[in-house]
Amino acid sequence: MQRRAFLKTAAGAVAGAQLWRARAFAAPAQAASAEVTVLLNEPIATISPAIYGHFTEHLGGVIYGGVWVGENSKVPNLGGIRRELVEKLKAIHAPVIRWPGGCFADSYDWRDGVGPRARRPRRTNFWVDDAQARALHNSPQQFDPNTFGTSEFVRFCQLAGAEPYLAANVRSLPALEFDHWVEYCNAPQGSSSYADLRAADGSPAPYGVRLWGIGNESWGCGGNFTPEEYAAEYRRFTSWIPRYGVRLQLVASGPNADDVDWTTRFFENILGRRGVAPPFGWSVHNYTFERDALAFDPDDYYATLRQAFTTEKVILDHWTAMGVYDTRRRVRLVVDEYGDWYHAGTAVDPSHIFGQQITMRDALSTALTLDTFNRHADKVALAASAQLINCINALFLAHEDQFVATPNYDVFALYAAHQGATAVRTEFAAPAAPGDAKLWGLNGSASYTTTPAGRQVTVTLVQPRLDQPLELRITLPGSSVRAAEARVLAAADVHAHNTFAAPHTVAARTAAVQMDGASARYLAPAASVSRITLTLGA
Repeated sequence: MQRRAFLKTAAGAVAGAQLWRARAFAAPAQAASAEVTVLLNEPIATISPAIYGHFTEHLGGVIYGGVWVGENSKVPNLGGIRRELVEKLKAIHAPVIRWPGGCFADSYDWRDGVGPRARRPRRTNFWVDDAQARALHNSPQQFDPNTFGTSEFVRFCQLAGAEPYLAANVRSLPALEFDHWVEYCNAPQGSSSYADLRAADGSPAPYGVRLWGIGNESWGCGGNFTPEEYAAEYRRFTSWIPRYGVRLQLVASGPNADDVDWTTRFFENILGRRGVAPPFGWSVHNYTFERDALAFDPDDYYATLRQAFTTEKVILDHWTAMGVYDTRRRVRLVVDEYGDWYHAGTAVDPSHIFGQQITMRDALSTALTLDTFNRHADKVALAASAQLINCINALFLAHEDQFVATPNYDVFALYAAHQGATAVRTEFAAPAAPGDAKLWGLNGSASYTTTPAGRQVTVTLVQPRLDQPLELRITLPGSSVRAAEARVLAAADVHAHNTFAAPHTVAARTAAVQMDGASARYLAPAASVSRITLTLGA
């Protein structure tokens, strides 16, 4: 389903959901057998830490009430930034955060979010006409106060240890204003009026922002351009940008899902006749659309995972199309929006436009997407889960002084060990998921790195079957296993989720793994995400 069509459909619930919940996990079947073969002699590429990035937009409760609570808030904060959010992001080594959108980006004037906060203008939010926003009446969801601007965002990134990734407005601002925004962020101290303005906002030293998106979804909310029209805008916006000694990494606005035509026509334009320097990255968005975040049956569950798995085809299709023109492979894919998207009705507060609960189903969907990025580490340079807090596929939910991590957070914690490691080809052999699921029975990725304790291999696994666990044998041909440990994220009910009242309903735990010379044995529970850490012998 296309994104626009999804947004126009009415919310619906899955009939019989409570019956499904009651019977789903009664008497699990005997474990089936599966094989995982890690081929250490077949490296793919270094896994860019930026693959594990996040996305924040001025949408609903993401910024106001999520990231930003204000300096005078009763919520513990660091200069207005929610303290607990910062601490959680540091714990998972969050590498990059994208801002200010999303669709909001192409309605945003960066000049509104600089200077003294008390004097910043209030502006109509892109999402003002959303049905949920209309019900909130003169709220930040309709009229943005610009209390949170560039300096606040960069400080948030600095506190969290993440790199800022800014999205420029191509739809409604001229290219010169993009130059000025780069100047505000990166010009040397005392060199220009924009550098002085940045100093007045709290940072005499340049921010050194490297990552810049040239528009967002330019095929849709970012201007309804044709590929040729957007290519012309990309040429204008990227010609003679002031760099101030910073190696800028520009990300062009790519297609919706598997629209290969958009990719082909853009690259034909900018790398064909009168070609220009290629972008660092080619942005691709791929969402998973289903009906309800909490009321779903087995068919809905498997359908969600099948949709999420289309990201692999999207990566391969666009990589092939790009290669026709980018024969030297200078451009990498940037999947800077992805995640499960459901109808309204499960947000923890009405102000959370597109807010939804996050269950074990979403954890599996997110994990298999991260595994896909790892398997294609030679193609994908950066990714950003949409969105960080109080929205689609969130890692956190918050309202006032209440805060909880979702199962997605545990996935990022389990997978953090892949950052900067070398991805290797890995083979999976398992019975297919049952019935009409039309889904593989086991998937994942593997990487290795050298630590003071020795060569360490990280294997992450998504076991999607609802009906039974899998007894796995993990082999590493030509290597021996000296030590092994496992962490698993699973629940008795795939609908399980964390709430303010019950924040630890779903949480990762230590699991047993047995060593057997060159292999390890592990029981992967039904509908689970696992990380196996193997230390190899000399």
